[in-house]
Amino acid sequence: MLQELLVAGVAVGSAGLVYVAAAARVVKQYERGVVLRLGRLTGGVRPPGFTMVVPGVDKLRKVNMQIVTMPVPAQDGITRDNVTVRVDAVIYFKVVDPADAVIQVEDYRFAVSQMAQTSLRSIIGKSDLDDLLSNREKLNQGLELMIDSPAMGWGVQIDRVEIKDVSLPETMKRSMARQAEADRERRARIINADAELQASKKLAEAAGVMSEQPAALQLRLLQTVVAVAAEKNSTLVLPFPVELLRFLERAQNQPGSPATPPSPPPPTSAPATELRDEPDELPDEPRDME
Repeated sequence: MLQELLVAGVAVGSAGLVYVAAAARVVKQYERGVVLRLGRLTGGVRPPGFTMVVPGVDKLRKVNMQIVTMPVPAQDGITRDNVTVRVDAVIYFKVVDPADAVIQVEDYRFAVSQMAQTSLRSIIGKSDLDDLLSNREKLNQGLELMIDSPAMGWGVQIDRVEIKDVSLPETMKRSMARQAEADRERRARIINADAELQASKKLAEAAGVMSEQPAALQLRLLQTVVAVAAEKNSTLVLPFPVELLRFLERAQNQPGSPATPPSPPPPTSAPATELRDEPDELPDEPRDME
């Protein structure tokens, strides 16, 4: 009798262990559990940790609550200004309601991916090429709103959407390169013309100052000569200006100028001095010449 009781106890214990092993579930920290009892949602959302379900009756589905990074496949489209482009993006989303993610949609990941592709093609058709290339923040916000509106009914929240790359045809790339080159050349010409205008104004002012002081023109000429001679790679032929001689002559004749030493007498003055010293020999000279 005792042996039968022991056997029954061991059998019950084994059955209990098997039941516990079959009913025990572990939900991780980044997951939430949704229990479907005979196909019907019951018990609410199970928190992370150890939990029990009825084997054969309950079915526990675990839902990941982490932020999911999903690349959106590249989509071909035509912009509003009739340019063919190929755009790909990346989307960040997470589940905020595990029950809706299990009940409302069959596969929320696939649904979000398809909605992102459709929205990306729609945003391409509504935008210009310049907006796709330079105004991506506004397009990202519009794309996020387009995806987030239906996703909220699936228990999914769109965290961020980013347009990753915009591929253009080779012909369009060459056209844009030529346009950018022409624009840079136009700006260079405008800057050069502005510099010439400013330089001409300064030269006009300098000419006005030099016209009042003629010596300034000669000094500027000498400075130019010094600048050219510094290279030492060419022969410089400098004509001596007559104006410089006139300037020096006027500077010498001005009153108050320092006295110049007397010039030596000409060579013909020596015979004149001899004539004054010996007047008696003058009549003899014609006779000698005869």
